[in-house]
Amino acid sequence: MQFPENLKYTKEHEWIRIEDDSIGVVGITDYAQSELGDIVYVDLPAIGKTVKQLESFGTIEAVKAVSDLFSPISGEIIEVNEKLKDSPDLINKDPYGEGWIIKIKIKDLSELDNLLSAEDYRKLIGK
Repeated sequence: MQFPENLKYTKEHEWIRIEDDSIGVVGITDYAQSELGDIVYVDLPAIGKTVKQLESFGTIEAVKAVSDLFSPISGEIIEVNEKLKDSPDLINKDPYGEGWIIKIKIKDLSELDNLLSAEDYRKLIGK
């Protein structure tokens, strides 16, 4: 199971990678996708929607359950991964790469301090 060191994590199992100091790429963790099982649908938010840190921005449906997706940070959604509409299983195959879910224009970088490091996340899930 992978826990990339360059990412920040939520207790709700989302990750965020910072690009260009103001854009956050968001997805769910390898652990989350493995717990959910085969992902069959992702309810993607509208581009332009604003979200607050740890607020739900959509849902993810797997064979086992439907779960809310929580934003690791506040900001405006500027892009969604359109590939997930036809291939939601990209999250199972590559949760930190092709399986990203949204990109957010970050409102306040200091909110990153509220998130977990890779080590803290591993401890949280007992890995």
